[in-house]
Amino acid sequence: MSAIYVLWLRELKRYVRSRVQIIVSLGQPLLYLLVLGFGLGPVFQRAGNGSYLQFVAPGVIGMTVLFSSIFSGLGLLWDRQFGFLKETLVAPVPRIQIMIGRTLGGATVAVIQGTIVALICLLAGFRPANWATAPLVLLFMVLIAIVFAALGVAIGSSLQDMQGFQLIMNFLVMPIYFLSGALVPLTGLPKILSWITSADPLAYGIDGMRSVLLIGMTHFGAATDLAVLVVVGAILLVVGAYRFSKIQI
Repeated sequence: MSAIYVLWLRELKRYVRSRVQIIVSLGQPLLYLLVLGFGLGPVFQRAGNGSYLQFVAPGVIGMTVLFSSIFSGLGLLWDRQFGFLKETLVAPVPRIQIMIGRTLGGATVAVIQGTIVALICLLAGFRPANWATAPLVLLFMVLIAIVFAALGVAIGSSLQDMQGFQLIMNFLVMPIYFLSGALVPLTGLPKILSWITSADPLAYGIDGMRSVLLIGMTHFGAATDLAVLVVVGAILLVVGAYRFSKIQI
C-alpha cells in the first residue's frame, strides 16, 4: 500500500509543479463553455430546450475529466521513451501496486481539474437546480476519472512508442467525447447512433452529473449511470492491470 501512496503522491506533485499544464488544460474547456455556451444559447432556447449554458456545463466538466485522466495513463509512453518507466518497474514492488498508484494519481489530477472547471462554470452563470445534491457530482467525476485513467493505462501499456498517440486521439478520445451527449441531447437520435452512445461510458458519467446538477434532466437515469460506471471501471482496472503486467523492461 505504501507504493500506491508514493506513486499517487508523485503524480499529484508533478501536476502541482506544472503551472503551465494547469493553465493550458483550462483553455479547451473555456472555449467550449464560453463560445458554445453563449454562442448557441439563443438557438437552444428558441428550440424550447432552456438555457444551453445550463445544459453544456456538465459536458464541459466531463470533457475536462476525460482528457486529463486518459492522458495521464498515456503518459506511460513518455515515461517509457525517457527511461522513467524502467526505473519504476525494476523497483521491488508488485506491478499491480504501481498500476493502481498511477491510475489513482491520474484520476485525482483529473478530478482537481474538473473541480476548477466547475467553479469557472459557476462564475460564468451556471447554477445547479438543487445545491444540496450538487456535491454528488464529485462522485461521478471520480468514477469518470477512474474509468478513463484505467483505459489510458491499458492503452499506454500496449503501445510501444508515441506514433500511435495521434491515432488514439483522433479515433478514440474525440469520438468518446462527441458521442457522449456533452454538447447535444441524446434524445431523438437515429437508432444506430443511439446504440453507439449507449456503449459510451462517458455518456453515463455526463448524464449522471446532469441528473444531480439539473434535477429531472437525465437520459439513462442516475442509478443506471452509477451502475454502468462502477462496472466499466472495475473491468478496465482489471484490463489495465493485466496489460501493465505484460510490459517488457
